Amino acid sequence: MMQFLALETSTEYCSVAIYQNGDIQSRSELAGQRHSELLLEMIAQVMNEAGLKLSQLDGIAFGAGPGSFTGVRIACGVAQGLALGTDLPVLGVCTLQAVAHAAGHNKVIAAIDARMNEVYFAAYQIQPGQMQAGQIQSGENKPCEWTTVCEPVLSLPQSTPDVAGSGWFGAGSGFSLSPCGVAHGAALRARYGTQLTGVDATIIPQASAIAQLAAPLFAAGQGQDAALALPLYLRDKVALKISERP
Repeated sequence: MMQFLALETSTEYCSVAIYQNGDIQSRSELAGQRHSELLLEMIAQVMNEAGLKLSQLDGIAFGAGPGSFTGVRIACGVAQGLALGTDLPVLGVCTLQAVAHAAGHNKVIAAIDARMNEVYFAAYQIQPGQMQAGQIQSGENKPCEWTTVCEPVLSLPQSTPDVAGSGWFGAGSGFSLSPCGVAHGAALRARYGTQLTGVDATIIPQASAIAQLAAPLFAAGQGQDAALALPLYLRDKVALKISERP
């Protein structure tokens, strides 16, 4: 029986999940800037509900980014701290892939608002027959293997990489048409046009998707020593200079 903890704090949400041989228990909370206050308590709660101690786990997975600079550091740092204290392997999972996985489609363009007029962008595909659209929403926790069509990049929304073919589904806050993301969403929807079968801008990275993606990797022995865990930033610069602001 494989059982591990998953953490995700790369957006304004804080989420924790326990994976137990295919079953997933999770908690998610709109944290704003309170991830560091909430995360350890949420871990304790979900561990208690599952009747588990850290020493009984097989590993710890975390959302490695891209996302909030502080957020991805929190998830990575907590995963490292817990793993070092219990000699557990860790796995960092790309947040863009978590967005794609939660979309319930086989071809997904994932885009997350990166602020500073940019988006974090990647594209993923599952070969036909590996997962049917809607599997994630239906509550099934079966692992599946994604192929990376476009590696994660930081880009202006109007300059994101080309993707070939049709039948793509757009997922993530980068596609939002809300007032704060209207420029990104409009540009991405215009850029991919008829290549898109639909869009869901409400999908965010969650620990439950991190757990689903990490399961086959842990099973294959791909967990790393905690000291080797690293966030995926894509950006070194975290704020615009005054002269660069609109």
